[in-house]
Amino acid sequence: MFIETEATPNPATLKFLPGRDVLGGRGTADFTAADQAAGRSHLAERVFQVGEVARVFLGSDFVTVTKADDADWALLRPRVLGAIMEHYLSGMPVLEGAAEGEHGEDFDAADQEVVAQIKELLDTRVRPAVAGDGGDITFHGFRDGIVKLRMQGACSGCPSSRATLKHGVENMLRHYVPEVVAVEQVEA
Repeated sequence: MFIETEATPNPATLKFLPGRDVLGGRGTADFTAADQAAGRSHLAERVFQVGEVARVFLGSDFVTVTKADDADWALLRPRVLGAIMEHYLSGMPVLEGAAEGEHGEDFDAADQEVVAQIKELLDTRVRPAVAGDGGDITFHGFRDGIVKLRMQGACSGCPSSRATLKHGVENMLRHYVPEVVAVEQVEA
């Protein structure tokens, strides 16, 4: 099994591509601590067990790992590669239960059409680019012209994520959806 590794815009995060589905079309899963992964994702549990891992994000065909502040990728990367390989050789499922979906959304029912436009733009124009960098962006709400989004994976904590939201996503949404006046980041 050959696992590719790619850098991300976040220097604390690497993207691992095992050459097979991780979650496929089942959504994403974001774990910010080992106890969140326990009993939920065998793959994320194994990665956390190598130590010095601060976050594990599971995408369609990639695993994004964020290292602890004091960790060194030169030492950590081979251990993470080993954990991912061991998981796939074990035959265990990646995730128990459903992946993260569209829950906890906050918007007025009268804005349903606007929200549908926002989600369509996010799904077709933003999420593919963000996934290419090892992350994801999810819709969490729309009130008074303000879109609430959550950055996940490599994008969470990335030094450029706020600029991406403000200058990239906000400008695009404001251009196509006149009802949008601003975009704000929701913390996990």
